[in-house]
Amino acid sequence: MFPVLMLFLLPVGGGIPAGVLLARAKGLAWPMTAGIYFVSDVILAIAFEPVLRLFAALGGKVPFLARLSAAMKAVMARSVAHFSGAGAGPLTLVMIAFGVDPMTGRATALAAGHGFLAGWAFAIAGDMLYYAVIALTTLRLNSYFRDPTTTML
Repeated sequence: MFPVLMLFLLPVGGGIPAGVLLARAKGLAWPMTAGIYFVSDVILAIAFEPVLRLFAALGGKVPFLARLSAAMKAVMARSVAHFSGAGAGPLTLVMIAFGVDPMTGRATALAAGHGFLAGWAFAIAGDMLYYAVIALTTLRLNSYFRDPTTTML
C-alpha cells in the first residue's frame, strides 16, 4: 500500500496511472485504491494549507504579492462570472479542482471566502472525480495493451 501512496503523492503526471496499475498488480481492490488516493489528498491538504495561508498573509504586505493577488482575484472573478452569476459556488469550485488541480481549487475556494474544511472538501471532491476518470481509463487501456509500460506511455 505504501508504494501506491507514494506514487499518488507525485505532484506531476503519471502518479495516478502508475499507482492504479501497481495497486492492481498487488491485488488491491478498487475501493482500497480509491481510499489510498483520498488519503494522499488529505496529506496534500495538510501540507499545502500552511503555504497557502502564508501567501495569503504576505499578499497584503509585500507589494508585488499584493498586485499579483489583486490581478488573480480580478481574473478569477471574470472567469467565474462565465459559469455562474452568484460567484464561485460549490459546483464551480469542484470543477476548477477537477480541471486544474486541487491546490488551485483550494486557492479559489479561499478567494471565494470558504474556510479550511469546505474549501478542501470542494477541492478533494473535484480531484476524486479526476482520479476516477484517469483510473478507469488507465484500467480500460491496460485491458487492451496488457502491458503496464505501454499503458503508461
